[in-house]
Amino acid sequence: MPDRLSCDDVDECVSGVHSCGVGERCVNTVGSHVCERQLSCSAGYQSRNGVCEDIDECMVRTHNCGAGLVCKNTDGSFVCGPKQKCLTGFKLDSHGNCIDINECSSLSETCSPGFKCINTVGSYTCQRQVIQCSQGYQSGPDGTRCIDVDECLMGTYRCGTGQICHNLPGSYRCDCGAGYQFDTVRKVCNDVNECWRYPGRLCSQTCDNTPGSYQCSCTAGFALAFDGKNCDDLNECDSNPCSQECANIYGSYQCYCRQGFYLKEDGHTCEDIDECSQSIGNMCAFECVNVPGSYQCACPTTGYTMAANRHTCRDIDECTTGAHNCSGDQRCYNIQGSYRCLSFTCPPNYKKASDTRCEKLGCPGNAPECLKLPLRITYYQLNFQTDILTPAQIFRISPSPAYAGDQVSMAVTRGNEEGYFSTRKLNGFTGAVYLQRQVREAKDFLVDVEMKLLRQGSMTSFVARIHVFITASTL
Repeated sequence: MPDRLSCDDVDECVSGVHSCGVGERCVNTVGSHVCERQLSCSAGYQSRNGVCEDIDECMVRTHNCGAGLVCKNTDGSFVCGPKQKCLTGFKLDSHGNCIDINECSSLSETCSPGFKCINTVGSYTCQRQVIQCSQGYQSGPDGTRCIDVDECLMGTYRCGTGQICHNLPGSYRCDCGAGYQFDTVRKVCNDVNECWRYPGRLCSQTCDNTPGSYQCSCTAGFALAFDGKNCDDLNECDSNPCSQECANIYGSYQCYCRQGFYLKEDGHTCEDIDECSQSIGNMCAFECVNVPGSYQCACPTTGYTMAANRHTCRDIDECTTGAHNCSGDQRCYNIQGSYRCLSFTCPPNYKKASDTRCEKLGCPGNAPECLKLPLRITYYQLNFQTDILTPAQIFRISPSPAYAGDQVSMAVTRGNEEGYFSTRKLNGFTGAVYLQRQVREAKDFLVDVEMKLLRQGSMTSFVARIHVFITASTL
């Protein structure tokens, strides 16, 4: 160091005296340096902790799948596939496959009395029943159904000594004890599978057979009630499985999102909706700013304030509010989003007749150059936006008062170097100024329009000095 007492580190990376090769990056350290390998990842991958990891375009929503397609991530890319829809008579199972609906078991009264429901693939048919009763049954009084024969009541049973006849649908049994059944061939008592014997009657959901008895259990989303048979719904929402709102439903639950969020594919997480990028049309007049769960409209930092509807921007009249920097001899003129400081001064040989009008004084000695000057110079201000349809009539000029025989001619004598303006004679004593073509960006013009009046053989000229302010039409 210059004090010749202290030492400072040399940045080898800046001075170019490092030893790093092609594909390596120099990193300065105190008293030395290290070379790190530069990692370049292919499209569809991103660098993280020194390795290239796949980008899940479906999760980060950078895919271009349409509304009727589902995004599926692949290594380095993604594919768009159709959403699974089932035809009539089919339903989606838990694996997303279409399976047949058994209308005979899921619908009530599918067929008329005397007809039998037969399930088919995607539908069902009704066939007339033929009364042919199995063993242990006999035709009922109405001849349309089979009824059980009570062997115990009729005395046609064959039970051993001390055994009790117990009638069963289509048969009978000789009881041994509770939960068991006597085997007439082997002369033993076999366990009764109550779950098979009485399907759907013992337990509200799942029945598991046990020696001499049975046990009830419940499926996911339910808990066994105190009676040991019925199942009570579990309130899964008590464990807060959803990121926002949870609604308990019978045997399950459903996650919901608050306004301004949507439920992701995992069914649990709520993601903010970017209303600004997904909106159809213009929600905001100037700028849309996305916020969690909603959006806000913003206006330009100067010249505008937010309107009461919170969507459009309202022009600030700086001339009325006094928020301008015009001097005392200038006049403030408000335009869309800003203002202008205008000076109305009269040229030599003119006097100020009002704030916007200059009158010519007399010409000494009737000097020819003085006589050619306009009799009056009047200032005007016009304000238009860039989206005005052209050609557009923006100004009219005529003598006041007008007399029969008056003839006028008009010309733009200053400020039309780019050819935006033109004049047109409407009748013998009236002319008009036109904006001939569109002004595509904000621009100020100072245009002199001269009107020459021929009245009773004498020619007089007048000048309309027009400030034309073209402002942006984005608001």
